[in-house]
Amino acid sequence: MSDLPTTSPNIISLHPKIPLTASEQRQRWVEVWLVLLAACGSSFLHSLYILRNGPNAVPTNSNERWLLGIFQEVVGLFLLTYVLSRRSLSFKDIGLSWRLRDVLAGLLVIGFGYIAYVFGSMLVQTVHHLIYGAFAKSLSGKDFYLHPPFAAIPFSLLNPFFEELIVRAYLMTEVSDLTGSSILAVAVSVAVQFSYHLYYGWVGAISLSFQFLVFAVYYARTRRVLPVIVAHGFFDIYGIFSLR
Repeated sequence: MSDLPTTSPNIISLHPKIPLTASEQRQRWVEVWLVLLAACGSSFLHSLYILRNGPNAVPTNSNERWLLGIFQEVVGLFLLTYVLSRRSLSFKDIGLSWRLRDVLAGLLVIGFGYIAYVFGSMLVQTVHHLIYGAFAKSLSGKDFYLHPPFAAIPFSLLNPFFEELIVRAYLMTEVSDLTGSSILAVAVSVAVQFSYHLYYGWVGAISLSFQFLVFAVYYARTRRVLPVIVAHGFFDIYGIFSLR
C-alpha cells in the first residue's frame, strides 16, 4: 500500500521543512496522548462498559447528562487550544477557517459518508451471515437516546467541532508530522473514533468506521476540516431530531 502523494501541496504538515529533535518529538507525542486521554478516555471506557453490559446500562437520558457532556467537550477544546498555543498555533493551522465553499463541500462529504456507511453496514452484515449463518442485531440511537431532552440539541451542535478538531484535524496532523505517513494518520484517526463508538456493538462501530474513513481521507487530501464538521453535524442533528 503506497502512502498519499508527498508532493501534494495539501499534505498534512504544520512545519514540513523543519526537522524535529528527539526531545521535541517526545513532547509532541506526550501532548497527543494527553489531549486524547482528556478528550476521549472516559468515552472509551464508557463505550466498553455498554458493550459488555448492553444498552440497559446507559445512564438516565436527562438534561444533566447532556450538560455534563457539553462541559467535558468544552474542556477538551480548551485543552487543545492551549496545546496548540504553546507552539503559537491556532485552529486555523489545522484547517479550520470559514468559507462558504467549505459548507458546500460538506454536502458532498455528507453524500459520500452516507454511501460509505450503507455499504459498510451491508458488507459487515454479509460477512457476519457467512460466518454465523445469521445477520447480527444492529443497535441504533433509539436503543440509547430515545426522546432526548432539550440539552441534547446544543450538545449535537458542539460535538462535531469537538470530535473533528481533536480526533480528525489535530490527531491526523500530529501523526502525519511525527511519522511522515498520511495513511497511518488516517488509520489512527479512524481507530480512535471507532473505539469510543463501540457502544453500538462491534457491527455498528465497524459500519460507522466506513463513514469515519471518508471523513479522514477527505481531510488528508484537503486539510480542510469545516466540510467534515458540516457533514458530522448534519448526521448528529438529523439523528437527534429523528429521535425527538
